[in-house]
Amino acid sequence: MADQKGDGTIAAKDENQDRGNWDKKSDYILSCIGYAVGLGNVWRFPFLAFRNGGGAFLIPYVIMLVFAGLPVFFLECALGQFSSLGPISVFKFSPILKGIGFCMVILNILVSIYYNVIITYTLFYFFASLTPTLPWENCDNWWNNPTHCSTKFVERCTLSLTEEQARNQSFPTLNITSFIYPETTVSNATQIATDLGVPVASICIDITKTRGTNPSEEFWENYALQRSANIDETGTVITSLTLCLLLAWIVVYFSMIRGIKSSGKVVYFTALFPYAVLLILLIRGATLEGAYDGVQYYIGSQSNLEKLKDANVWKDAATQIFFSLSAAWGGLIALSSYNKFKNNCFFDSVVVCSVNCITSLFAGFAIFTVVGHMAHTLGKPVDEVVKSGFSLAFVAYPEAIAQLPVSPLWSILFFLMLFTLGLDSQFTGVEAILTAFTDMFPAQLRNKRSVLTLSTVAVLFLLGLPNVTNAGVYWLNLIDNYSAGWGLIIIAVLELIGVAWIYGGNRFIEDIEMMIGCSIPRLGECAWMVFHCCWIDLYSNTWYIRSCKERGKCF
Repeated sequence: MADQKGDGTIAAKDENQDRGNWDKKSDYILSCIGYAVGLGNVWRFPFLAFRNGGGAFLIPYVIMLVFAGLPVFFLECALGQFSSLGPISVFKFSPILKGIGFCMVILNILVSIYYNVIITYTLFYFFASLTPTLPWENCDNWWNNPTHCSTKFVERCTLSLTEEQARNQSFPTLNITSFIYPETTVSNATQIATDLGVPVASICIDITKTRGTNPSEEFWENYALQRSANIDETGTVITSLTLCLLLAWIVVYFSMIRGIKSSGKVVYFTALFPYAVLLILLIRGATLEGAYDGVQYYIGSQSNLEKLKDANVWKDAATQIFFSLSAAWGGLIALSSYNKFKNNCFFDSVVVCSVNCITSLFAGFAIFTVVGHMAHTLGKPVDEVVKSGFSLAFVAYPEAIAQLPVSPLWSILFFLMLFTLGLDSQFTGVEAILTAFTDMFPAQLRNKRSVLTLSTVAVLFLLGLPNVTNAGVYWLNLIDNYSAGWGLIIIAVLELIGVAWIYGGNRFIEDIEMMIGCSIPRLGECAWMVFHCCWIDLYSNTWYIRSCKERGKCF
């Protein structure tokens, strides 16, 4: 039996008959996993591990997870579950702190705008992969620059001959102008050495492998983005990206039309499918030549424990933990507000945080085995081909996939995986917005869920249109750089101050013990102490770096 209330279905078994509850505990767990495990686990963590000492990076990463990420994650889950309220209304215990909730909502609005544009890119590449040959495999397309595009590396060297020496020689097979420049191809240098009757090593030094722009980069820049020269040149709305953006928002709308009752079922696919694809990619990557080299650069013999002495490594670990777990965004409060009151949210927090950490490590193996194969094929060291962010997802990895047999199949799986990874994170971001407004105006909005969802999605779609113009990627990077960062840190600090000092840390611990039915001594104080120490360290490091720049040197 179910009691139909407006657009949302509230089951008779639901403990909270005003807001409803999750149908199953697994709905909530998978929603949290889908929210925490996102695109950053695939394209940011592997690069950070590679850059910060390989396997050595796991030490600060796990330490930050246990002593900083998990306590704050648990605090937000407990806060939402105890109050059964969204990001704004949850701060009723101190009305002055409601501004924190509004900041969370504004942050989610900004992030939802640009995050769905990234999902749009994955959709665009997914559809582009539905061809017998991947469009970025060669340089024979209209968007390629025939002068610069190249699929092969050319060996080049610096000639030891001076221009005067070159002009004093007579080379029957070469025009003098083809090699009087500082660099030439090794094949040309070989011909020069033959004409001179000397070994090529005597006139050719500093041999390097170079090439022009690779086709995957030109596909990304010239066809997908159709990037303008700068942000001032807005250009026009790109039709293909606009249609993909519209499709992405349509999927979000229908997945969330009944709130957690519908999104809680969709996440069974969007949260679990990426693991199947990562496993397939890992197995395939492990069978490729050069895969071992990629793993060695990731966490193997190239690991560098000396990196642990660098404060930036610890900063990167802390930043990755907080961004990956999505703490202080308000989404965890929104999801947990639909839990039953006696749910053991501490157990849930441990599970989600552990899965998030393991997924990041697992994804790194899947990525670096294929990147290692690409480096082997190109004859380049792994550290010269690995990239991060957009460049990894839409340039380097597609280029690596293009070198595999049946490349369209692997491309389809990879970009469908990225699509689902982004989608369930987007669900929670939008849910945080909807829950916040619904709890603020329950009489007006609670029975109009589908209308509210449609209105919100439509507005966010329109606000996202500047991101799919020729200057769209500039706007996307602008929003990305300024929407979080310090704002997120300030929100987290104020949230902890509100709970630990205004509401009362001991009082909140008693509330948690009443909910989950077991004693957790001094948990609130420990969480606050750890975060407070991290904040002091972060502030002092920032001040020190700023003072170094002002002095021009660091001691």
